[in-house]
Amino acid sequence: MFRVRASLIAAIVFAPFALHAAPPAGKLLTPGETRASKAMEVARKSPLEMHAFLAGMPKGSDLHMHLSGAIYAETFLAEAAADHLCVNPITHSFVRGEKIPCVAPDVPAENVFKDQHLYDALVDAFSMRSFVPSAGTSGHDQFFDTFGRFGGLANHNAEWLDQVATRAAAQNEQYLEIMMTPSFTASAKAGYVIGWPAENASPAQLAEVREKLLASGMRDEMAADIKQVEADLAGRKAIEHCGTPEAKPACAVTIRMIYQVLRAFPPQQVFAQTLLGFEMMQADPSTIVGINFVQPEDAYMAMSEYHRQMTMLDYLRGAYPVGHISLHAGELAPGMVPPEGMKFHIREAVELGHAERIGHGVDVMGEDNPHDLLKEMAAKHVMVEINLTSNDGILGITEPFHPLPQYRGAGVPVSLSTDDEGVSRIDLTNEYTRAALDFHLSYKELKDMARTGMEHTFLPGASLWATPDAFGTPVKACAGVPVTKPSAACEAFLATSEKAAQQWELERRFVAFEAKP
Repeated sequence: MFRVRASLIAAIVFAPFALHAAPPAGKLLTPGETRASKAMEVARKSPLEMHAFLAGMPKGSDLHMHLSGAIYAETFLAEAAADHLCVNPITHSFVRGEKIPCVAPDVPAENVFKDQHLYDALVDAFSMRSFVPSAGTSGHDQFFDTFGRFGGLANHNAEWLDQVATRAAAQNEQYLEIMMTPSFTASAKAGYVIGWPAENASPAQLAEVREKLLASGMRDEMAADIKQVEADLAGRKAIEHCGTPEAKPACAVTIRMIYQVLRAFPPQQVFAQTLLGFEMMQADPSTIVGINFVQPEDAYMAMSEYHRQMTMLDYLRGAYPVGHISLHAGELAPGMVPPEGMKFHIREAVELGHAERIGHGVDVMGEDNPHDLLKEMAAKHVMVEINLTSNDGILGITEPFHPLPQYRGAGVPVSLSTDDEGVSRIDLTNEYTRAALDFHLSYKELKDMARTGMEHTFLPGASLWATPDAFGTPVKACAGVPVTKPSAACEAFLATSEKAAQQWELERRFVAFEAKP
């Protein structure tokens, strides 16, 4: 896993069906873009036609996706039956640690398929399907409560990875960065034994805690976690018959993993898990490409410990130069927390937490000096992962209260993503359709958002584009070169950069899509 995936790059660069030349400089539409733009404007008259049009549009990447949240409830129910789990028909949840024979009122998961009422109730409990806010239960509550209800399954990560890759391939996506939480039980226990002597979270204090955690055997857990993640990825490829004549379309979807840290816990656990994540990125950077903090941002520990958590990241970034950082920040709406709690999260994520991408960023206009922050993010090319349906369901934020126009107006890079497509009962096409209709975005604007996502992947290598986040002129080695006959210089460049090779493939897909009548 440490070597550059030369075979993948070669497959993309030398694909026999590559047909297009590198795009010309300038802002004028190409003939293909003009054709696609006209088709999209015709489709705009009907949301159904718009969805059908955008389903085939190349989307490049989905960079904000939680693995368990990406799985549809129906899959969980089938897997629970296969695992011989029990279901509580009152709480509508799997019963952790219990297998058949079940103790009343629990019933075998396999019985769910004989009881339509229970089946429907479980699908609703595991997702946002049919959810209507009521007194004491918000969309925020329903969304985050789902994860506790469908927990307890055996490891089905390979099947889950196959499911999201298959769905991505069907929508003309080619690259996914997926968040998951490998086991960290031993590291967390060590953190609690050591305690938290780093009350001020100074570099010296954090260094002392780090040394104690590493001495506790953390790297043994890290090695086991890496082995499991690689086994999950290999299992996904086996399911899809990748590398064989029976290879499924999903094999064309490249997957990398983001290590997610649970931030709604005491500092000794959060630091231990974050350290474990950085160790994993250092040990296997071609598989674990980034780290992120997850769980509700308005949770007590997430709010009260936010600054200290950013300080942890600041220290660990200096200790571990390998790997990337994307952070959930600004996933808040007025009234969820006091106004003071919405004034600094995004800025601290960027300036102290070293975030290269921000997930959600919904409360940016509530930050101190928001326009200065937007300018800073644009100057630093910090991309925002936009999750429209998630923001609606969890926060109740939609257009015109969503800051997507503010980000775009300030020149901050943005791309669309799904967050938890299984819980939300959506896919990436839904997000493109929503962006087109709710924010009146054009085909070219959506195309550039797809390009932006590929520009900000955590893949190694230089960008295809000569200027960051400007998609007019490729680098000198590939400028004006048709993909069907790349020059030796262009071939050499693409072979050194997984990122550029994926960007080249996206351009090929755009030209193929835009050539359709």
